[in-house]
Amino acid sequence: MSESWIVGINPVEGALANDPSRVREILVEQGTHNPRITALVDEARRLGVRVHTRPRAMLDKVSGHARHQGVAANYEVPAAKSEHDLADLLATDGALFLVLDGVTDPHNLGACLRSAAAAGVSAVIAPKDRAVGITPVVRRASAGAVDRVPLIEVTNLARALRDMKDAGVWLTGLAGEAETSLYDVDLKGKVALVMGGEGEGMRRLTREACDHLARIPMPGSMESLNVSVATGVALFEAVRQRGEPPRSADALNGIGCGGERPKQDAEGRVAWRAPDARA
Repeated sequence: MSESWIVGINPVEGALANDPSRVREILVEQGTHNPRITALVDEARRLGVRVHTRPRAMLDKVSGHARHQGVAANYEVPAAKSEHDLADLLATDGALFLVLDGVTDPHNLGACLRSAAAAGVSAVIAPKDRAVGITPVVRRASAGAVDRVPLIEVTNLARALRDMKDAGVWLTGLAGEAETSLYDVDLKGKVALVMGGEGEGMRRLTREACDHLARIPMPGSMESLNVSVATGVALFEAVRQRGEPPRSADALNGIGCGGERPKQDAEGRVAWRAPDARA
């Protein structure tokens, strides 16, 4: 196990709430009067975590001069989750997954994790290479979500996607050029939303692994959304669908996640066929 410094009120609160046994000590800036930090200190002491008051310069040093809000925690980082941890999660009926193909900006990853935690996602899957992992910046941007939703880092994303499909997970990839609207795709059941990285979007093998592609309709003049914004839109469309009855019989019998998987042509377009029966 390695150790890291978590900085900022929300990340430290998240660590205390979700995994207090890994919090080794907390540093609080001298002279702070923030009531949230006072409450955080009281909770830490109740949990038996050591709390020390230190000069601001000390917190600046351990935080790498990131904005720490007057509090930092020394945290024992758990071993990263891998493909081996994915199997049990795939067995969960109705699970919602988020796949991030090559997100490299820590602020984007943190924001995606925050949306994933809020949407009740079972796990976030990302490649080990060509992608950012959990860093102090990610922790801060996630507002504590790093400790609420597992991030599973896989060696081979294409293989992981095949394993997900074999387990009955339907993969919907978000692509700006897709002909089908996200709002016309059935996102109920065991589903994964697949998002591309900044700039390049989904890689070819990732795109080919998707059961279908969908776009977020944008009537304005912008051509695309930031990946973290698009992730939030897509996840909460899934949440909306799962909390409401189907819009119509057409929504059940058309685009969806039952019956046979739709086939793609050479350009990646989906040839839709109504399934004979819903799963």
